[in-house]
Amino acid sequence: MVYTVKDVLSVEVAPALGCTEPIAVALGAAVAVALLPGAACTGIEVHVDRNVYKNGVAVVIPGSGGLTGLDTAAALGAVGGNPAAGLEVLETVDEHAAAKAREFLEAQGVEVILDHEADGLYVRTVVWTSEHRAESLIRGSHDNIVALKLDGEDAPLPWSTSNGGEPAGHNKLAEVEEWLRGCSLKALLELIETMDDDDRKFIEEGVQLNLCLAEYGLKYGSGLGVGRALERLARQRLIKRDMILAARILTASASDARMAGAPLPAMSSGGSGNHGLTAILPIWAVKDYLDCEHAAVIEAICLSHMITAYVKAHTGRLSAICGCSIAAGAGAAAGVAYLLGGTVHHIADAIKNVVGDLAGVICDGAKPGCSLKLATAAGVATQAALFAHQGVSVSSTDGIVGLSSEQTMQNVGMLSTEGMIEADRTILNIMLQKTVALE
Repeated sequence: MVYTVKDVLSVEVAPALGCTEPIAVALGAAVAVALLPGAACTGIEVHVDRNVYKNGVAVVIPGSGGLTGLDTAAALGAVGGNPAAGLEVLETVDEHAAAKAREFLEAQGVEVILDHEADGLYVRTVVWTSEHRAESLIRGSHDNIVALKLDGEDAPLPWSTSNGGEPAGHNKLAEVEEWLRGCSLKALLELIETMDDDDRKFIEEGVQLNLCLAEYGLKYGSGLGVGRALERLARQRLIKRDMILAARILTASASDARMAGAPLPAMSSGGSGNHGLTAILPIWAVKDYLDCEHAAVIEAICLSHMITAYVKAHTGRLSAICGCSIAAGAGAAAGVAYLLGGTVHHIADAIKNVVGDLAGVICDGAKPGCSLKLATAAGVATQAALFAHQGVSVSSTDGIVGLSSEQTMQNVGMLSTEGMIEADRTILNIMLQKTVALE
């Protein structure tokens, strides 16, 4: 089967309020609670894989009043979440719900259990009252609800989700990613030519969502304040304002806001809001320095999403490799190269340049410091495209860079799924030891 741009966008790109791993936990809790008849739940138990766990340690949960943790996400989802809203499940959380969630947490009503044996993205949530017990299971992607149970019996999903309205258990994402793995860069480029007005409108909506986050981060200096600091340094003429710095400021500012729990959704890409920021905002920043049509900017961003999805199809949704650097960074580099008027060869070289530069960046959980990595990824992606247009291309004799961009991205996938498993465990162990020391 051959898929269209619309098919890929429908499963790879979606609005998400808050970091997507805690949000998956909030969604799992909200869905399970919705199955309970009568009284509110009195207890929650959440089982997660190691990557969901590490991405829920330090990032602020929207609507929580500055709290972090998967237990917070579960409590907020249970008492105030809208399960039909998918990755925007916490959009309905207000001060009353936040207060109830804090009471639930203080009563130790939530237990989060790290499942070391879980393979891939895994969130199993069990909720109960004195009379009933309900359970939800999310696997593979952040909103892919594969099973629901009430009192041990299978339960129906009473609303459609962003898996396309398919019944629980159907995973269109897996089918699209299997197809993507067999695509060439040329085929992905040709896909862009099939965009219709609805696709373009959807891309535009993503730009506006992510720009709102960037504006919030710049205005309030949220989180680590990387974007605002870069902007201040430019005003002080300590660093020079150019297209690379513009890409860094815009992308980092949005990440600052998102990691600090700003009450604004991001347009995610490849299952991650930070991926979406990296895939979209560098291209939007660069356009101001180029003589290009608006339509070309939208096409470049669409290509960025396609490349991000291609890399994620090889690496998996979560891993020890920083996907913002490698997956979305490759997407952004491809998009900038496209916007520069590059051929398929320039775009391929830009992708290889990113991998040659950033292949060693690890993912050590979602946190305010992610803004530093996004600033780096945005700058390197822009530089990689500029280098490609100057004839600079990392050779296949270098490290994991392959003969082609496709082989290079496949090698990144192999590194992620085979080579970084022990690194992933080590990263998590360091984080767990640090958490214990702080208690």
